[in-house]
Amino acid sequence: MTALIEAVRNGAVGDELLTYEVPETYRAVYLKKEDERIFAGETDKDVTRTLHVGEVPTPELAPDEVLVAVMASAVNYNTVWSAMYEPISTFRFLKQFGRQGGWARRHDRDYHVVGSDAAGVVVRVGSAVRHWSPGDKVIVTAPYIDEQDPIAQQDGMLAADQRAWGFETNFGAFGDFVVARATQLVPKPPHLSWEEAACNTLCLGTAYRMLIGRHGAQIKMGDIVLVWGAAGGLGSYAVQLVRQAGGIAVGVVGSDAKGDLMDKLGCHLVVNRNDVELADDTEGSGRAVSWKALGSVIRKELGEDPHVVFEHVGRSTFDTSVNVVRRGGCVVTCGSSSGYDHRYDNRYLWMKLKRVIGSHGASYQESWEANRLLTLGLVVPTLSRVFDLTETPQATRSVQLNEHEGKVGILGLATQEGQGIDDPVLRAQVGEERLRLFRDHAATGPKAPGGHL
Repeated sequence: MTALIEAVRNGAVGDELLTYEVPETYRAVYLKKEDERIFAGETDKDVTRTLHVGEVPTPELAPDEVLVAVMASAVNYNTVWSAMYEPISTFRFLKQFGRQGGWARRHDRDYHVVGSDAAGVVVRVGSAVRHWSPGDKVIVTAPYIDEQDPIAQQDGMLAADQRAWGFETNFGAFGDFVVARATQLVPKPPHLSWEEAACNTLCLGTAYRMLIGRHGAQIKMGDIVLVWGAAGGLGSYAVQLVRQAGGIAVGVVGSDAKGDLMDKLGCHLVVNRNDVELADDTEGSGRAVSWKALGSVIRKELGEDPHVVFEHVGRSTFDTSVNVVRRGGCVVTCGSSSGYDHRYDNRYLWMKLKRVIGSHGASYQESWEANRLLTLGLVVPTLSRVFDLTETPQATRSVQLNEHEGKVGILGLATQEGQGIDDPVLRAQVGEERLRLFRDHAATGPKAPGGHL
């Protein structure tokens, strides 16, 4: 353990942190360029084979960057894509980024430190950083944008060189330290532990933009919103946002156990996809019976079709999403964990005046707004399991196999769960039962290999 890490763990703040040297290397979880073809011809692309834990060089800070000691992080599905080298190797992203020259060259390495959610303590700031100082407790958000692109003044996510940190850039969340731009930081909510704070930003920010922000569906009071994968990372935040906006949440889940969890989270209606024969449609065959059965269930219980469909599963659900949303309604979509080649009958779109809205990440302002909801206790973390940093490959595998509910966390420099809570009064007001809903639910079900409860 380096002196700087020990100082962070002991609560050192401000200029005191500057008296400790930054180590030349640090522990991280990374991919190797040499593994790009490792899964050729294989069906089970087990990410534990490509995610490595070891020492990597500490990069130099650019003027607009910060070095953060990572207390905790969390797994997102983009790490699964990275570790499978699909749909393309992320080393292509790094090579493309490096061609820009200057500070971007640092990212083009033969290793890639992955991960897009982190919480920790600022230990160094670049010469151009104005709003953050050593000792600040922060969360790192994933959008990595070119602030000098003029359109970024309107919407950072429209910047031509917008990237996902830890997916399309190097030096991501899974390490003892991370390098991030100052415009990726938001304050850590004081009532949350490190692992609770680390698990929210990518999924919550993405769901906020899709449903609440002016570039998304802009749901309003009374809107019926169908949420696919409601018990997963994105879906569990979507359900909460629909509730807080006064909407009616319809959650689709894959088991009765997940349905019970969604009842506790506040879903107005929970549909087990197996009860309406919504098996994965990887061929995009457009099975009318399936989507009509889902529509019938919703109309029977609520009397109306959905105004909005929160779509992130992709190929296996997109046809149903377009068909089941009401006339004049919209499908807001991001990601595509089941495949990108969506097929649907376009007549249901144009003849019924429906809309499809593409959405990606969240702007810096949207990230602040979403984080404010956390800080106020209006939205709670959906953390279900916590692994050690050395167990990150196994944690990512659990997400790859959809063995999880909500978010899967990673302990970094925090030595145990529950550290980092600075406002126990606010925590008591929010309620321990709400804050631990997903973990307590996981504790009563089958225990997945590894991790803490």
